[in-house]
Amino acid sequence: MPLTMMSRDQGYHVAACLRRAMREALAAGVPCSASLLDCREGIPAAFTRAAVRPSASGTLRARPDKVSRRRAAHSNLPLSGPLSAKLNPAVRYLTLAKLRRYSQVVFFALFLFLLFKTEFRGSFRSAQAEIRLPYPISIFLQADPLVAISNAISTRALYQGLLWSLAILIPTFFLGRFFCGWICPLGALNHFFSSWKSERKRGGARIESNRYKRWQTLKYYILIAVLVAALFGSEILGILDPISLTVRSLGLSILPGINYGFNALFDALYRTQVGALRFTADVLYFLLKETVLSFKQPYFRQGFFLGLIFITIMILNLRITRFWCRALCPLGALLGLVSRWSILGLEKHPAHCEDCNRCLLDCQGGDDPIPGAQWRKAECHLCFNCVEGCPESGIKFRFFPGTLTTVQGPNLQRRRALASVAAGAAALPLFRSNTGLAAEYHERLVRPPGALNEKSFLERCIRCGECMKVCPNNALHPTLTEAGLEGLWTPVLVPRVGYCEPSCVLCSQVCPTGAIWEITQAEKGWVTGSADRNAKPVRLGTAFYDHGRCLPWAMATECIVCEEWCPTSPKAIYLHPVEVADAEGKVKQVRQPSVDPERCVGCGACEFACPLQDRPAVYVTSIGESRSKTNQILLKRPQKGSGS
Repeated sequence: MPLTMMSRDQGYHVAACLRRAMREALAAGVPCSASLLDCREGIPAAFTRAAVRPSASGTLRARPDKVSRRRAAHSNLPLSGPLSAKLNPAVRYLTLAKLRRYSQVVFFALFLFLLFKTEFRGSFRSAQAEIRLPYPISIFLQADPLVAISNAISTRALYQGLLWSLAILIPTFFLGRFFCGWICPLGALNHFFSSWKSERKRGGARIESNRYKRWQTLKYYILIAVLVAALFGSEILGILDPISLTVRSLGLSILPGINYGFNALFDALYRTQVGALRFTADVLYFLLKETVLSFKQPYFRQGFFLGLIFITIMILNLRITRFWCRALCPLGALLGLVSRWSILGLEKHPAHCEDCNRCLLDCQGGDDPIPGAQWRKAECHLCFNCVEGCPESGIKFRFFPGTLTTVQGPNLQRRRALASVAAGAAALPLFRSNTGLAAEYHERLVRPPGALNEKSFLERCIRCGECMKVCPNNALHPTLTEAGLEGLWTPVLVPRVGYCEPSCVLCSQVCPTGAIWEITQAEKGWVTGSADRNAKPVRLGTAFYDHGRCLPWAMATECIVCEEWCPTSPKAIYLHPVEVADAEGKVKQVRQPSVDPERCVGCGACEFACPLQDRPAVYVTSIGESRSKTNQILLKRPQKGSGS
């Protein structure tokens, strides 16, 4: 290519190559002018002035300015000959960095697609067969190595779908923390918000913020604590697991908020009575109804606080790049420990380094890729930003690299590690010495159908929110105090918001850990014709009446809404006519409802439909649930001669 036909980016690229050629020529004893004549001819003066500058000692040296370095590092120039040989490493790493960006976009889009599809948009009444979602909704959670390991530790077994975690764990042994930089949806969001410019990350402060800090070991101590807690039977790591946190935050807070905002916008456009604006609302609704918008507006308890926590994590990226990933993420800590044995690593060549610090500008892990410092292998996210930004090829990723300047694993202090073990071991006794599990069991803690007994449930539930997101009636919500501190954000049925659909078992299908055991419609036993006559239906609880608020009981007013909504066959709510006197002394007949506890399954339809808006006259408690042998209202005596 004639040099006079080069573009501006190509000129900057050649200017960077001049610098490298000058250094090699000087080392070989060739005069500077001779090494420049063949390359400088025809290059615009702006490029050559940037490329060749006198040093402090007066010697002529190639010294690209800041713009030249940036252009040379980011341009993808097709050249041939000696220059192309020098450019190939930069082009290769530039391509890897681009592939990493594409990978982040693709996997985050896949994550959002599956999250949007965690919803049933059809009709249960028109369904001819058992309803199943057509996509692997929980695949990101099932592929989470931390979820798999903690589940295996807490239950002494491994739930079926969690074997997918090997697809992440095994490559990490060979490549390092590729999941953090290439796949993790929360990592992609943190990476995106970290790229925003802020006053806290400018100039030298930005470079210094990307150096390794001792507080980055905090995530390893968190990992130790949650794994020890899992060993004693508590799955509290779900609060901090990045995939669980992202699903819970987006599914129960951010997306419902976006859905509400769009619906408010559509209503506002329609109220204007302007045809063009109404048409715009129709077009937007058509484009978004199958993706962003929910079939109906969901509402969740704790939604504001879940969203506030998530937004705070995003905002912290404006101060420290990927703060969550560096300081708090237990999954990143686990993968960092595993990456200790990876054969892919960073090799540094200090002789080629000109101390430009470009490798630190966009470092995501804070792993000190700069030559002259020890590279922290366990902190690297394999973003390749450092090698992409290096104009001198002073750092390179390669298999089986030299390890003289590499710190293989985290540098943990023994006392702090022991303190983490003690904290994890003490967590469970402190949680369970409180009320909520063994004493003062909350009467409104109604779990989803298929949920294991409470102790086993807490050993498995990771608070991901998948069951709450998929519930078609918006009946499942995250707990606050109902299950004690150990059960924070686990699912609970709130009948006043929604009831359990008789033919629905979607929550058991999407649960990634088996806290809600997968059951079929026949095993649930709430639909006539699909249930086994000899099998008992799954019971969530029992309905009770407040006679002081029930209209037929307290006010001599006819009301049979609860009986009409009762889905069991025969109905668990029955009516008995009685004669009562009204306020004027007139005698009239009303039908008063009562509950048959043998038939009631605790679905909550009666409570949902009760016309008393502030506090219903009929309510469901957990007494009588199938998953517990002791939380029962009907205790049958053993028959004589049964031997028990």
